[in-house]
Amino acid sequence: MSLGHGRHYLAIPGPSVMPDRVLRAMQRPAPNIYTGELVEMVPGLVADLKRVARTDGDVAIYVANGHGAWEASLANVLGRGDRMLALVTGRFGAGWGDCAERLGARVDRLEFGLRAPVDPQRVEDALREDRDRGIRAVTMVQADTSTSVLSDVGAVREAIDAAGHPAILMVDAIACLGCDRMEMDDWGADVVVTGSQKGLMTPPGLAFVYLSGLADDLRGGLEEVSPYWDWRPRIRPGGFYEYFWGTAPTHHLYALREALDMIAEEGLEAVWARHEHLARAVWAAFEAWGERGPLQLNVPDAAHRSRAVTTLRLEAEATAGLRAWLEERAGVTLGIGLPMGLPGEEPGAGVFRVGHMGHVNAHMVMGALGAIRAGLEAQGVEIGEGGLEAAASVIAGA
Repeated sequence: MSLGHGRHYLAIPGPSVMPDRVLRAMQRPAPNIYTGELVEMVPGLVADLKRVARTDGDVAIYVANGHGAWEASLANVLGRGDRMLALVTGRFGAGWGDCAERLGARVDRLEFGLRAPVDPQRVEDALREDRDRGIRAVTMVQADTSTSVLSDVGAVREAIDAAGHPAILMVDAIACLGCDRMEMDDWGADVVVTGSQKGLMTPPGLAFVYLSGLADDLRGGLEEVSPYWDWRPRIRPGGFYEYFWGTAPTHHLYALREALDMIAEEGLEAVWARHEHLARAVWAAFEAWGERGPLQLNVPDAAHRSRAVTTLRLEAEATAGLRAWLEERAGVTLGIGLPMGLPGEEPGAGVFRVGHMGHVNAHMVMGALGAIRAGLEAQGVEIGEGGLEAAASVIAGA
């Protein structure tokens, strides 16, 4: 018998749960894309997007996913043969470097494993070794969605400055903008990339590239940039269509407007605090269950865990059984594991992920944890006692 009938809960790390308000905002006829409310709405969207990243810089909007944001950012700062230093704490840190290589850049990599954040001292040491100052950009992922490792953006900027190096700092915040704290200007990030489908609670399809004046200076030094990826027309449009280099993504923009309104109504600091509290409830449950048996949080130190997603380790057979049982019997979908470099690993084996980003509240998190607890029992996984009670205590302390 299945108990999964009713509203299904998508507990994956993006696309995140979309609020009813956002969905309703999209249920409308196509608007005029030349004059009227849509055209008048976009400058306000740009201003509010900048507030979410805490920047006075510019932001370019692309009709793309996160991989498009990667390519857009790289196309504006790196030419063929230019060097980049990629800081890797999971699949996505490596993936951004792979993208740069396919565009013709030369990529150096610093690997930090899959359970710990970027070590700023190693970054400083690597940049001191770059005596001819050939590295133009340092890339990092604030919260790698595959591992749920959270790295300190401000500390990496301090490491670059301590080395006396002119490289710009580029940050992937695709998993966590609007969930983990982001202070783009105060932390000294020159480029921040993100997407619409996670903390911004909007369907996949919009990518955002935030940029500083220093990053735009690098754009000015390139001989050519692909017309579609060039951020300059998008940040200084001569006509409305240049915001998007073509037809506007009309209904996504209405959805985004509603989502940004919801963030403003709650207050960005309150949004961050909510994610912090709910993430700690999730961690409390898994820490208790992991006291006995094979279940482990991928990131041992809570200070280095993202508030948007939590990655767990479990035997491959139990992981597959747990995900299937929850989807079929309990109406909950967990995030698949992504390759993490485990010995003899099949893609997704031995790893699952729980998303707690965007439009989530206490009963959604507690409900998901309760279903996971039932699924672990159904799969015969040995666990410690008191996980749900530990999560409830965190919730009660809000």
